[in-house]
Amino acid sequence: MTPAVSEPPPTPPPPAPPPRAGDAPAPVAPPRTGLWRLIGQVLRDGGPGYLQFAITNVCNARCEFCGFAVHKFDPRQRRSVTLPDARDVIDICAREHIGYLLFVGGEPLVHRDLAAMVRYTAERGIRPMICTNGSLWTDSNMRALARNGLSNVIMSIDATDAETHEKHRGLPGVCRTIAHANRVFAGLGVQTTASVTASRLIDDYDKLPAFLRSLGFTHCTFSYPLTNLGSSYLSFSGSGLVNYSPDELVGVFEHIQSLKRRSPFPVVNPTESLRDMQRHVRREPERFPCLGGYKYFYLDWNLDLYRCHFWETPICNIRQFDASKRIRDGCTRCMIDCYRDPSVLQFAALSLSDAWHQLRRGHFLTAARHLLDPRNLTSLRAVWEQRRYIAKV
Repeated sequence: MTPAVSEPPPTPPPPAPPPRAGDAPAPVAPPRTGLWRLIGQVLRDGGPGYLQFAITNVCNARCEFCGFAVHKFDPRQRRSVTLPDARDVIDICAREHIGYLLFVGGEPLVHRDLAAMVRYTAERGIRPMICTNGSLWTDSNMRALARNGLSNVIMSIDATDAETHEKHRGLPGVCRTIAHANRVFAGLGVQTTASVTASRLIDDYDKLPAFLRSLGFTHCTFSYPLTNLGSSYLSFSGSGLVNYSPDELVGVFEHIQSLKRRSPFPVVNPTESLRDMQRHVRREPERFPCLGGYKYFYLDWNLDLYRCHFWETPICNIRQFDASKRIRDGCTRCMIDCYRDPSVLQFAALSLSDAWHQLRRGHFLTAARHLLDPRNLTSLRAVWEQRRYIAKV
């Protein structure tokens, strides 16, 4: 177990003095994958996977629907990973063909070594991303992270107006900080995405696009409401804000689909994933199995690796992870967007990989069944639907 960390300050620390000439390391560009390399990755195992790495369980926000909230979480349980451990994790990710590493928390920006982790990730050929509440951005840390290879930022939004969002988060002025961050990142070439939690704080989904545009976002993704998780991840709550009846949940997914149809503001959750979540709530057969545990993973501050946030037991400690530990069993237990949505998008690539390996073994009929699976067309339509977003990830 990693050592406890002290309570984070309520405001970000003052920026470090600027480095002397010649002291600053050279900038690192976010890794890019060429077409032929990508084709090779798809044939090998369906293309790059991603790891969500919770580098700390410390958070400075007070969200009602999250167990990491500073007023709920026991300070004695606070933990953060060390920089040497994080580098070991990144080396393992590079070895195991993880293409994207998403730093999460808690609130990852409270970790003093985040910039160093981002840099090492980019240097190892993995695209580093950050998911944050956006309250701790400064010009200094934004520019440092971009210089160190940061490729994408996801920022949480809970409501359709600044007053409601800031009251719920317990972060006065955070919307002003987010709007400034979007301007800075746009100039630095770092893509930003609004992650909107579907909750009762949103009384009218049609109001969202104007609010998100006012903050400088050009697209959004919806986080599906979660009332229970079995892993160490605490981004869930039994709060009435996210505790819906099955019929209400079906309606929530219908609101999101309707917004995708009627609004020019891009929503990146695939339509077919939203439909599958409706099937999930109705307890009907789902079309697309989750790839959590095979292509996508969750790693916590104790370096325990889970197939996703939902599962109760870890796969293993990250240092024991290799290809033999991957799990592909057609799971549909949960409706966590960051696992279920990409599983729809990557389905066709996995089918192509499966067909390739069957062909190499001489199993031509089995290969044909993989290639002719009608879900491949649905998956490809979902990729086409989100092509502009995917091209920048």
